[in-house]
Amino acid sequence: MAIVSKPTPPSPSTFTIAIIGGGIGGLSMALSLATQIPSLGSNITVYEQAPAYKEIGAGIGIGVNASRILKRYGVYAAANEISGDRNGIHRSLRRWDNGEEIVSVGAMDDDSSDGVRQLSVHRAEFLQVLYDHLRATSEARLETNKRAVEIVDDGDPERGSKTTTIRFADGSSASADLVIACDGIHSNVRRQFSKSSDDMHPRYSGRVCYRGLLPMSAVEKDWPYDSFAVSWLGPDRHFLVFPISRNKTLNVVAFVTKPEAELGDLRESWSSTAPRAEVEAEFAGWEETVQRIVRAMEPFPGKWKLNDRELLDQWVYLGGRVVLSGDAAHAMLPHQGSGAGHAIEDSFVMGQAVKAFFENPSLGLETYMKLYQETRLPRAQKAQLTSRQAGDVYEMQGPEFAGLVFEQRLQVIHDKFKDRMTWVWGHDLEADFNATRTRLGI
Repeated sequence: MAIVSKPTPPSPSTFTIAIIGGGIGGLSMALSLATQIPSLGSNITVYEQAPAYKEIGAGIGIGVNASRILKRYGVYAAANEISGDRNGIHRSLRRWDNGEEIVSVGAMDDDSSDGVRQLSVHRAEFLQVLYDHLRATSEARLETNKRAVEIVDDGDPERGSKTTTIRFADGSSASADLVIACDGIHSNVRRQFSKSSDDMHPRYSGRVCYRGLLPMSAVEKDWPYDSFAVSWLGPDRHFLVFPISRNKTLNVVAFVTKPEAELGDLRESWSSTAPRAEVEAEFAGWEETVQRIVRAMEPFPGKWKLNDRELLDQWVYLGGRVVLSGDAAHAMLPHQGSGAGHAIEDSFVMGQAVKAFFENPSLGLETYMKLYQETRLPRAQKAQLTSRQAGDVYEMQGPEFAGLVFEQRLQVIHDKFKDRMTWVWGHDLEADFNATRTRLGI
């Protein structure tokens, strides 16, 4: 009788992890794994479809909850160095017509000597911080021009072979014990594994947005407010600005409700633009500071079809060997400014789950990947839903505003936003992870 040897228990020194996508979510994931399980070392590989690890786009906000995680990864100081300064204000909400304050939402910055603050960063600059730190402190491999098109289950776990293969558009392939898909809202991995017919394409939110970056020098003279983080709100429109790049640049995003039938072939793409005159027409008659900002925008600002995804209840596939993260799992609208933060939260919890797996691998990888999913899914889905709701409230839409005059609508906005962000930034992720672990009996 042939003797069949037992598979060697998983070890960080031999276990391989492939991360699909080299954006903020993918590099944060690599940093988390390399930080929390240093012995994984060169067994982490990030595959980016672009020719370089380079994020395009404009500004993003990173709340204090995510900033605390960045500090654990060793990148907070560098990220703070490139941030704009909101002067302790997350967002000052103001009337569209005269700029009077509706409510100002504090940033919940931690003012202690070792504390953190909310960050306002340019996507590309922040990605560079993550990239530089990963290259300097980890053996994780970073590969470019690798667009994943298919995941294939073709291994033999009983013989200890790699159990998952990634096939790339260039004809090459790679195998790994764990594949983490951080490939964004248009995730090929999600498309392959999600069985819902409603999930084949992103969901149009009902709004478009115009995006621009201005030198702060164009508008800072005679700026009338205490902070550069301001949203002007009006029926079916709102206009947002906040500072990035050490307060050298003002990030501008102007939102307009539009029926999809009026959009033509407009896509969700950083390359789509519109004449500045279109923005001027949409915000004609708005408060003078808004007018000054619009006049200072480039001749052809970006124009974006604003999408998110339907809620997805399953992020773990192939017995725990393929897992979704970031926008691939829970793409959300930008109205709470927390999408990047939730991708960073995903990375932290994944690191906790993988670390726990190596401490007791007998329960199997799927057990720990479901621990990751069960920890993150309720909170991420709440963020998806409340981000949609926030956009409606900003533009005075929904049953709460029916039959109300404008001044009454402002009171509704005040009441809904004065404490809205506390649950986003005040959450204890480790306690969340441990509570879920206890509930699942792991």
